[in-house]
Amino acid sequence: MKSEIASLIAPTEPTAPAQLAAPPPLSPLYPPSRIRLSSSHRGARLARLLAAQQLEEWGIPRTTSTGAVVVAVIAELAANAVTHGRTPGRDFEVRLALSAVVVRIEVLDTRPDRLPRVPGISHPPPPDATNGRGLLLVAAYADRWGWCVRDPYTTKTVWAEVDYRRA
Repeated sequence: MKSEIASLIAPTEPTAPAQLAAPPPLSPLYPPSRIRLSSSHRGARLARLLAAQQLEEWGIPRTTSTGAVVVAVIAELAANAVTHGRTPGRDFEVRLALSAVVVRIEVLDTRPDRLPRVPGISHPPPPDATNGRGLLLVAAYADRWGWCVRDPYTTKTVWAEVDYRRA
């Protein structure tokens, strides 16, 4: 199954982040999904599973290229939220929205003081590192992505958009 999904999502040239920019306005087809989870590895895993379930409800199976890409991006952003954006006792939130042409992912964490680093530019990981490439994957798979600080004391949002056309 993993190799089948991996073949569905071929990374493209990494996109540059829209640093410190809120995502553009969106006209969702359905009410956006909001999932609040504990800032733990279990919470990150649940974010991916619950998001895949939401995509299924919207008619986007995980086995499609769009579904596989969205789930991969959510997995990376949720892992980053619990690794780099965690404050003990505070949750993180995943928001999903679907328009006629875009699936938007937003992950809100509680560390607005820790901004994402530009993948491969601001601090490239050593070649033998087993981590430090999550945002490189997001940049490769998402059509647009960025981050913004909506409240300098409580919340940072890292967002990504995957273009989508219903068949």
